[in-house]
Amino acid sequence: MLVVLISLCSLFTGSGLPLNHSVHADSVSSDTIRYYQVGKIIIVGNKKTKNPIILREMTVKTGDVYESKELAIILEGDRKKIMNTRLFNSVKITVMPPFQSRTDILIEISERWYTFPVPIFSLADRNFNDWIQNQGGDLSRVSYGLKLYQNNTRGRNERLRLDAQFGFTKRFAIAYQMPYVDKSQRHGLNFAAQYADNKNVAYRTVNHVAQFLDSEDVLRTRRLINIGYTFRNSFFTRHNVDITYNNNDISDTLLISNPSYHSDSSLKQQYFSISYQFVIDRRDLFAYPLNGHFFQATLRKDGLGIYKDLDKTELVVKYIHYSPLGKDYYLSNYSAAYISAPENPPYSSLSGLGYRSDYIRGYELYLIEGQHLLLNRTTFKKKIFSTDLYAGFIPVEQFRRIPIAIYLKTYFDMGYARNYEFYETEGLNTRLSNKYLFGTGLGIDFVTFYDAVLRLEYSFNAEKEGGFFLNFKKEF
Repeated sequence: MLVVLISLCSLFTGSGLPLNHSVHADSVSSDTIRYYQVGKIIIVGNKKTKNPIILREMTVKTGDVYESKELAIILEGDRKKIMNTRLFNSVKITVMPPFQSRTDILIEISERWYTFPVPIFSLADRNFNDWIQNQGGDLSRVSYGLKLYQNNTRGRNERLRLDAQFGFTKRFAIAYQMPYVDKSQRHGLNFAAQYADNKNVAYRTVNHVAQFLDSEDVLRTRRLINIGYTFRNSFFTRHNVDITYNNNDISDTLLISNPSYHSDSSLKQQYFSISYQFVIDRRDLFAYPLNGHFFQATLRKDGLGIYKDLDKTELVVKYIHYSPLGKDYYLSNYSAAYISAPENPPYSSLSGLGYRSDYIRGYELYLIEGQHLLLNRTTFKKKIFSTDLYAGFIPVEQFRRIPIAIYLKTYFDMGYARNYEFYETEGLNTRLSNKYLFGTGLGIDFVTFYDAVLRLEYSFNAEKEGGFFLNFKKEF
């Protein structure tokens, strides 16, 4: 039941892409110290995935010459890169017995299930505890519907997502990702469009808690169209450029409740956004990294001068390091910095600790808004259990193998938010701003297949507040 619960929770709260997991694969076999030329690279088990999608992740190519131990190390890295495509349940690479200093490479893969009609059961609030404690577990704040994921479309790792959502937020969306559109397999495109409306909207923040306005009529309507370009110039680096058109409307009721919700007290808001993102991803496995590092820098400009409804610039830099310490002990550290301009953006464009995934553990109930932010999170953990279950009674082969891992952890987070000027002038939301904050605690992580993670944590913060927190995604 626990495995089923974790999997369902992950599906209900997951982001737009399919789930993945960390698997055990046989080590790449090697001979004594000799040099070999790589012959054929043989791939078996890929019923849908095209060979080039797998081969593009490999450093090893036909005709290359390697010393035997070096070949084993490189192929293990290639195995992890293939796993990180999130297309396969398992990948095994074997160096075949050599013949006249020439050896073939056998890649055995087990493909995932690529079509997911996933029920939507999502909360309007930032996390489970925010919903329970700040909103009293109000079921009217639940959104429901269906997401359809069609992954590995045409066998080229293309991804289609269709959303139809009702309840608290009515939302319809379509997104399509193509990892490459050229023979060099370096240039990719993605497209997205979305419509959403709400009858209940957060319209202001009081003492670091969002206040909501409720109505029988639609209070806010949002529409966007996005086109993105990706350039993958190496295995581990990626450049992303996105252009988005946004068109938003709010009601008279919402505007009266907060005249600063949009710029210039306007009912309508439209603007173009452009963003550039640079990524270095050297994590061992995407689903639950234990080794490697990740760097991301994003520069975003909202409002390009075509319309005058919004003018905001922000820079976000993140770095994560994962260190295996031996004997199943692991250390990870996450650092992030956020700067933005101008000093007084409209309420709908505010940022802070508590938005998205950037928060201090122990402060999950609060929105600590600010123009500039600093955040550091450290986790020390020990793997206390790991096994693979085989459920032969499950009719779908891709779901029969169920890996389970459990980690016991302790953590320490700290952060700082420089308050917005207008909050300081009006004496609003100042209790947790412009001061050093920290949170610490103990927790346990349950990790299983298709990227499913359940986190149980008890945290204690600098305000001498403690609480139990439940999360359905990896921490970072």
